[in-house]
Amino acid sequence: MPDALVRISNLSKVFKRDNEEVVALEKCSLDISKGEFLALMGPSGSGKTTLLNIIAGIDRPTTGEVEVDGIRIASMSDRELAHWRNTHIGFVFQSFNLIPVLTAFENVELPLLLTRLSKPERHDHVKTALRLVGLEDRMKHYPRQLSGGQEQRVAIARAIVTDPTLLLADEPTGDLDAHAAQEIMNLLERLNKEFGKSVVMVTHDARAAHHATSRRYLDKGVLLKDGQLPDA
Repeated sequence: MPDALVRISNLSKVFKRDNEEVVALEKCSLDISKGEFLALMGPSGSGKTTLLNIIAGIDRPTTGEVEVDGIRIASMSDRELAHWRNTHIGFVFQSFNLIPVLTAFENVELPLLLTRLSKPERHDHVKTALRLVGLEDRMKHYPRQLSGGQEQRVAIARAIVTDPTLLLADEPTGDLDAHAAQEIMNLLERLNKEFGKSVVMVTHDARAAHHATSRRYLDKGVLLKDGQLPDA
């Protein structure tokens, strides 16, 4: 696939627990195109989050290769990975992961503090990101003053404020009610369609996955073929 943003080749991940080896992923191969919105689906324990963490450079594969935008990330040092991740990856977590003593503005600004942007430039970037998620009027609010849906929108603003190459979302609607979940999925779909963001989302929710442009299923660490559904 010539326009592949992510290339995963024959990837396996084995965790050691006590004297046992647990195979989380087994010989997975996957290409993700630029501008794609991919939903990774499967039951708990199927390896979805492990695969997402490997794409993000948070975890390393046991065997196999991972390339993101032509860069072999598994061969990078921890320090190189941290810098690369801050530049190229926006991560949205199920539990928001906002810092409670910081305002919405300060939470969104955090990734920019590791860049060379000036304070006025950081301010402009944060305002733009919060405006994009519809929360420009909440920038001085603390997480406790926001609803769950608003907190997740702040988290998305934080994920996109560096204009990352790839937006990764791990069960982004898992802690939200149906209305807030729909708003978050509409926002992710808009980021993909209007702004061309490449998105990889882990979800077990078929309604959330409906917003993606493609869907792949994991079953006990095995990535099923394109179009293949898990056995009922």
